[in-house]
Amino acid sequence: MKKYYSQTGTIKALTREDIEEKYKWNLRDIYVSNEEWENNFSWVENSIGNYDKFRGNLKESPEILLSCFQIDDEIGIKLERLYLYAMLSKDSDMSVPVYQAMDSRIKTLYSKVSTANSFIKPELLKMPDEELLRMINSLEGLKIYKHSVNELLRKKVHTLTKEEEEILALAGDIEQIPYTAFSLFTNADLKFEKIMDDKGNEIEISQAKFYAALYSQDRDYRKRAFTAYLKPYSEFSNTLSSLFNGNLKVNIFNAKARKYSSAREAALDSNNIPLSVYNNLVKSANANLKPLHRWAELKKKILHLSELHPYDIYVSLFSVNEDKKYPFNEAVEIVCSALGPLGSDYLDSLRKAFNNRWIDIYETHAKKSGAYSSGTTFGIHPYVLLNWTELLNDVFTLAHEMGHNMHSYYTGMNQPYPYANYSIFLAEVASTFNESLLLDYLISNSESKEEKLFLLEKYLNNITATFYRQTMFAEFEMNVYDRTEKGEALTYDLLCNMYRDIFQKYWGPSMVIDKEEEFTWARVPHFYYNFYVYQYATGFAASEVLANKVKNEKKPAVDKYLQFLKSGSSDYSINILKKAGVDMNSFEPVLATTKKMDQLLDEVENLIIGRVN
Repeated sequence: MKKYYSQTGTIKALTREDIEEKYKWNLRDIYVSNEEWENNFSWVENSIGNYDKFRGNLKESPEILLSCFQIDDEIGIKLERLYLYAMLSKDSDMSVPVYQAMDSRIKTLYSKVSTANSFIKPELLKMPDEELLRMINSLEGLKIYKHSVNELLRKKVHTLTKEEEEILALAGDIEQIPYTAFSLFTNADLKFEKIMDDKGNEIEISQAKFYAALYSQDRDYRKRAFTAYLKPYSEFSNTLSSLFNGNLKVNIFNAKARKYSSAREAALDSNNIPLSVYNNLVKSANANLKPLHRWAELKKKILHLSELHPYDIYVSLFSVNEDKKYPFNEAVEIVCSALGPLGSDYLDSLRKAFNNRWIDIYETHAKKSGAYSSGTTFGIHPYVLLNWTELLNDVFTLAHEMGHNMHSYYTGMNQPYPYANYSIFLAEVASTFNESLLLDYLISNSESKEEKLFLLEKYLNNITATFYRQTMFAEFEMNVYDRTEKGEALTYDLLCNMYRDIFQKYWGPSMVIDKEEEFTWARVPHFYYNFYVYQYATGFAASEVLANKVKNEKKPAVDKYLQFLKSGSSDYSINILKKAGVDMNSFEPVLATTKKMDQLLDEVENLIIGRVN
């Protein structure tokens, strides 16, 4: 991209007008104008009253029930379309007041619709199960909703009376207090020390600077940043342990209120994930820690250290040409080549996204930072937001987000509205699958030993961060809930000991744990997300199995993978993955991941024989 300079010679931030149309997403595929958006907004507002005629009447006849479902779907489809347009417009330029207002208004409209249709599930649950299922099977148009109704009935035992549900709903705002307080305290109130960076400049440490420092080749700087960043968490350990415990008890209370045996069972039940999946993940990871121990020992040797510390985990071992640029159009060709094993159908769909402005590519003034895929919006193709800087990481981000994009696209093209979405449990499979194929492609086509080592290290770090680290977090989370549910008081020193022991177990004898690392439990926001992190590990492990099958079995595995992308939420997540060729109730996904890590370590060691001795 061309850079724009002011008269003083400084780089000027690009505006939307500076970017060629072909590099910006085309929102006219959603609405041709803001006026059309307003018309649809008014239609939804005026349609909310249609729910009233169904209230109290759903059991009267299959035809009435079908009409209610169809109107609810029609309103839902338009509502999601309105939301997509408002979100993408706002994220294109967050300084435009009209887009901020649209985003706020659509959220309010969502709330109104949720209130208006809230009677549907309680009325269905009042009916005898046999009567409801008989009604669903009696009319062809209702059969499409059978899986949704079965899911509703599956959770019936955990659904409370109307009065009890109202009480739990009233407690909703109160339950957010631990996380809200944690978020405000750690992001706004917590103060960090000033330190000298690796260039001799005085800086005030922050989360972003902390993570950046961990990649520095200056070990003393890494240690200074590590110590300065974690020090406030230790100083406020009593406050943070109180918030941490408060969050645990909120989730335990809700689980007990809904008649679950544990908070973990309640959290996994939302997607019908058996506890055995979680247990097998932790158990099988524990049985296969040797590759991570081996990686730790190799890092220690390559860095010529007498002791490996937590602040040594992320520093790059192998350098590559950091000035190498990846223009977007070149990156597109790399990604398409890497995903070639998926066949012409997938590549044609991918090209459709690239050629029809589904992607907003370059950073511009007031554009939302980061990257994302918009997910499935029924009747509309998904969009991707990027902030392209021509670095190798951007190429991986493109492959990752296009994995999400294609998952949403195939789901939207093949599922009716009720199932045109997919669970968080499945969400990261398609994205990490694409990254796996991209890494294999780049490693196979590397032009030098240095470049190959750099890419092998990146793959190893992906496994470390996304599989092992997230499984370690999942095990810690499981342990703190189990002990709280048994009535133990989790003081900050006990939490520190628990975290230190599990960290030592995962990283092995080569790791020397600093006191500061023990307070990591106090800074990880995901511990407030109620058994969320294990899904990063299961998604990564599943993608490794599927990628291996595609590479080794070719078309039969590709066909199953494409069917996985098309399945949406038409079945339970576990079943969808099993049909694709992955049994998450088995040890196979973990073994595929750890075996891959061992293979990568073999390659690294063969390339550097004699260098680490």
